[in-house]
Amino acid sequence: MSETSQPAAPADNLVTSSHTLPSGQAYTATTGTMVLREEVFTDGKFDGLRPKAEMFVTSYTLDGADPLSRPVTFAFNGGPGSSSVWLHLGVLGPRRVVMGDAGALLPPPYGLADNEESLLAVSDLVFIDPVSTGFSRAAEGEKAEPYHGFAGDLESVGELIRLWTTRNGRWMSPKFLAGESYGTVRAAGLADHLQSRYGMYLNGVMLISSVLDFITGEFNEGNDLAYVLYLPTYAAIAHYHGLHGDRPLQDVLREAEEFAARDYPWALARGSRLTEEERAATAARIAALTGLSEDYVDRVNLRIEHIRFFTELLRPRRQTVGRLDGRFTGWDPDAGREHFTADPSMSAIMGPYSAALNHYLRAELGYANDLPYEVLTSRVQPWSYKEFENAHIAVADRLAAAMRANPHLRVHVACGYHDGATPYYAAEHTFAHLPVPAELAANIEFSYYEAGHMMYVHEPSRLRQSADLAAFVLGHQP
Repeated sequence: MSETSQPAAPADNLVTSSHTLPSGQAYTATTGTMVLREEVFTDGKFDGLRPKAEMFVTSYTLDGADPLSRPVTFAFNGGPGSSSVWLHLGVLGPRRVVMGDAGALLPPPYGLADNEESLLAVSDLVFIDPVSTGFSRAAEGEKAEPYHGFAGDLESVGELIRLWTTRNGRWMSPKFLAGESYGTVRAAGLADHLQSRYGMYLNGVMLISSVLDFITGEFNEGNDLAYVLYLPTYAAIAHYHGLHGDRPLQDVLREAEEFAARDYPWALARGSRLTEEERAATAARIAALTGLSEDYVDRVNLRIEHIRFFTELLRPRRQTVGRLDGRFTGWDPDAGREHFTADPSMSAIMGPYSAALNHYLRAELGYANDLPYEVLTSRVQPWSYKEFENAHIAVADRLAAAMRANPHLRVHVACGYHDGATPYYAAEHTFAHLPVPAELAANIEFSYYEAGHMMYVHEPSRLRQSADLAAFVLGHQP
């Protein structure tokens, strides 16, 4: 190469392969990077398109299907900083991880199996890795930071969806979004962004382990809401670990929800105005529900922060419990510390999903890339929320705006009872305050599972969730 020559402009790097579902239906998998470009203007003159990012995507399309009636679902996880591996190989895609479950984990190198309940049976699938996750990167010579924030993330993922839809002739297909965790923030924002920016109206949004209002999980002084909304999840986790005897889970949850709905917020709001008897009674009630001691509840001023809870609950057994999934247990090197050093549930799932994804892309889909596949990276931090300066982070209003503009937009909310990252009662609280007219209430449905954040690692939950999501997609017809 001469000194004056320029590097070649980046180009799409996609690999296509043919496969068959267990049902016998043939499908095509396409995986690799797609280049995002932006229009460049200088002094009002159009200078062409400049490569900005190369985003990694894996799509599955059923062979011979009519694109006018065949749905397509765009899926992603959250973090921020997570690739789409969890939804891809956990519940939606045609192949799934085999890793065991809480208390019965399989040893490395784990396994892959056909997903006989894949959503591909009823919808084409497009899995998207945001910039700096998976194999997605900023283009050569470009900075990644503009994509490491709420607005830049929405714009890049939205552009990828527009580009894929256009190139594959799918503007007239029923379209769905599926997001998990921070991916629900992205999905809610995208429902509004795709409409307002491109005129792309959706049929449905699937919110898995939803958090649309961050104040519901902020354990800050002066915000008692998070302590209240987490209480039913604490009760569920205590129940799983045998601290409620033989009581049915639903009985425990019903009691916890009733307390969280009235008496608990009242007691916290009273502050020092609580009498000694009222405070003692409140501490006893919280202790009975959460499995913690009355003395501990009193010492933390009736307010149980979530990492403290995961560290404290099984301290007598010298164990910690998971944040993503409270059914998982682990050990800390210091059994007296206040905050655990690692989430046992994340430790349990990271290895199986990393191994499966790295094997699957090369060995089964034929895609080779020597970059490390960033399953979950901190390279996106600090994540920018500049759009919410002087306000807490909330996107429920954006989802509501999309629903009001498109009254056919349906929403599915999936919750795990043992999810200590995005509690189900917090999701219920957010949707109870969603600014939509009563006529649109029927467009929202909830599903609950006796598992955690990635509820599909629990086999009974995976089977039921797969059926629930398929039914939601199939329900798009007028």
